[in-house]
Amino acid sequence: MLSPRLFHKILGVAFLLFPCCAQGKPAGNFPLASFAHLPEDGIDQGFIPGFLPMVDNEVEDVIRQLERRISRLEGVLHLEKMITESGGKIFATNGKRADFHATMKKCKEAGGSIATPRNPGENDAILYFVKSFNTYAYLGIKESLIPSKFQFLDGTQLTYTNWYLHEPSGKGEEECVEMYTDGTWNDRKCNQNHLIVCQF
Repeated sequence: MLSPRLFHKILGVAFLLFPCCAQGKPAGNFPLASFAHLPEDGIDQGFIPGFLPMVDNEVEDVIRQLERRISRLEGVLHLEKMITESGGKIFATNGKRADFHATMKKCKEAGGSIATPRNPGENDAILYFVKSFNTYAYLGIKESLIPSKFQFLDGTQLTYTNWYLHEPSGKGEEECVEMYTDGTWNDRKCNQNHLIVCQF
């Protein structure tokens, strides 16, 4: 069974990708369990006020249907090169480009954050998209108040880096970080349009 955390991640990915992948009506109708009215004093653990709880079999059926649909969605998204996974994180792209701030906003709207590699496996997961779309992507890393010293967006020190030779070199004028198509990093101004890659 899916953990609530994994379900949340997949739901966020779906919200990010839905506008670019939806074509026509969704396949099939998703049956919702029916509910009946309760007396007003019928509130008990497991009850939604005003509704009877679903029978265990109905809940299990709905969960199985959701798991099948999510599994199918994951398969399609993998095939379309829209999602990948590493270290418990799901990385996703909608194939569109935006500057750094618009990328952060789009990822936040989808329930995630801008892709931030914290180890070689996560770097490779982001590189998968960069290579597939043959373009650069911004990372969730910015220059600190000290020129040429970079940190994660939450202000913590970088514990993993993959700088290109002689980078960072912007000396305070390039405060964002982009990933090249070989997986190495470069400091860059934040106003370039790069591939949107989010993590969940």
